[in-house]
Amino acid sequence: MGGIYRSLELIVPTASAEGARAASHRAVAPAPAGGVLPGPGRIWARALLAVIVVGILPVLGVWWQDTLPGSLHVPGDYLVAAGRLSGLLGAYLLLVLVALMARIPWLDNRVGSDVTARYHRALGEYTVILLSAHAILLVVGYGLQSGTNPVSETVTVELTYPDVLMATAALGLLIMVGVVSARAMRRKLAYETWYFVHLYVYLAMGLAFAHEFAVGADFSGSLRNRALWSAVHIAVFAMLVVFRCVVPVSRSVRHSLRVAQVVAEGPGVISIYLTGRGLDRLGCEAGQFMRWRFLARGLWWESHPYSLSAAPSDRTLRITVKDLGDGSGRLGRLRPGTRVWFEGPYGAFTARRSRTRPGRRHRSLLIAGGAGITPIRALYETLPGAGADVILLYRASRPEDLVFWRELETIAHHRGFGLYPVVGSREEHGRDPLSARALLRLVPDTARREVYLCGPPGLVESTIGQLREAGAPRSRIHVEAFDL
Repeated sequence: MGGIYRSLELIVPTASAEGARAASHRAVAPAPAGGVLPGPGRIWARALLAVIVVGILPVLGVWWQDTLPGSLHVPGDYLVAAGRLSGLLGAYLLLVLVALMARIPWLDNRVGSDVTARYHRALGEYTVILLSAHAILLVVGYGLQSGTNPVSETVTVELTYPDVLMATAALGLLIMVGVVSARAMRRKLAYETWYFVHLYVYLAMGLAFAHEFAVGADFSGSLRNRALWSAVHIAVFAMLVVFRCVVPVSRSVRHSLRVAQVVAEGPGVISIYLTGRGLDRLGCEAGQFMRWRFLARGLWWESHPYSLSAAPSDRTLRITVKDLGDGSGRLGRLRPGTRVWFEGPYGAFTARRSRTRPGRRHRSLLIAGGAGITPIRALYETLPGAGADVILLYRASRPEDLVFWRELETIAHHRGFGLYPVVGSREEHGRDPLSARALLRLVPDTARREVYLCGPPGLVESTIGQLREAGAPRSRIHVEAFDL
């Protein structure tokens, strides 16, 4: 095996072998038909962004009805008006953030988990900025109106205005969540810590809601505004309850998922085989992930997202987990028969992302690195095509890090697919082994293929740039992000 890892030739069957295999072998699990609606992709991401932007208009209307040009006279009035507007917009974005956390399956499976995570991260920053501006602008504005300095006005507002202390606590919680969510900080924290800190967003939302009705000029004097604002909060809360509690519990009970076997795949990597009833009715697709809760001692209170690492069947699912130093390291001690609760399936990193027109030949390039091989492995087994229609480039630092290599070889030989291990450090290669030049040498028609990319953030970012340089349009580069 050692020689194959250093080979400079792409492992692709000969033309004659391709024809024989294409004639004798059919896809393990063909990709589902597209249906009436467009498949997942950028159109849905843009539609979601448009809905979020359109939702700002009613918020502006609420603010405008109580802020007429004739009521603004001195600088303090303008600052107070700006403070109220920033507060309304921040409160609206907080609602959007929580709605994005509701894990609405239809939305997540059309827009993509990577897009919703990116929107959530960006909107979280804007939310903290707007709510901080809300507090500062109001205090300074009130101070100018009353002729007091900002420090004295801050004390007055905090101690005499109803529920302002609760609002301050809510802002402090949101700032804490924002700090924890920063990339530099996120990578230093265990997943469990990051996850549970984010739960404080719900507490902040409740505290902010009470504050808005107590002293918010746009709500305290308008029954209609209070009714509409309450209805929106109830709708978001209902989505949380339904999609994060009711649906997962009912599905977990109905399908009775249990651990069947735990298998070591490589250094610090295990696969967990799961069995249950009627799993075909879940509608799982290769490339998707689910959130798993193993009802074992020390694990039942944790929920982790793991991708399917093999094509799903009506009786079996498989996930593969790498020990990253958090709760994942304890999963290797799971016993057969352990009950499993789950949420999902989620994600749009599937064959439906392809922009290839119906009736035309599907040609795909898969690029995986590290734990990114898990959804890529499932896609490699199920994507439509034969022979060189599907090519996998598997990036690893050492030969022993090539998880599933034997399985990938078997799939490649059965379906005639291309398979190439890109092993070694940049120093050993003398350059980026996934540079634009290297990609075009290995896969000359890179620009005309659907590209599925998954791996560590650094690999993903650099490879996207190299793919663009190689001529691949951004619309054909599909990414599953593990840096949530």
